[in-house]
Amino acid sequence: MHLGSLDGNLASPREVFRRAVINGVKAVIIAHNHPSGDPKPSPKDRSITKKLAKAGQVLEIALLDHVVVGEQGRYYSFGDAGKIPEAL
Repeated sequence: MHLGSLDGNLASPREVFRRAVINGVKAVIIAHNHPSGDPKPSPKDRSITKKLAKAGQVLEIALLDHVVVGEQGRYYSFGDAGKIPEAL
């Protein structure tokens, strides 16, 4: 788990994958919310998703999805949108 600021994401691949490595998992799904309520991914969301997918490939831990949660049950799934490389 990582806590970001009100208007930014401070997550690094090292922090995101720390527990996954310690626990020996083969795949992860990450999620975060947008306080604005709009789940449309920002350029920073797209950038960190690419970084995490690459880091996961190096670590042999598949990034299955990155979900951005908005208001009223709305969300954006990078996986559903085909924006994540295939799992290892």
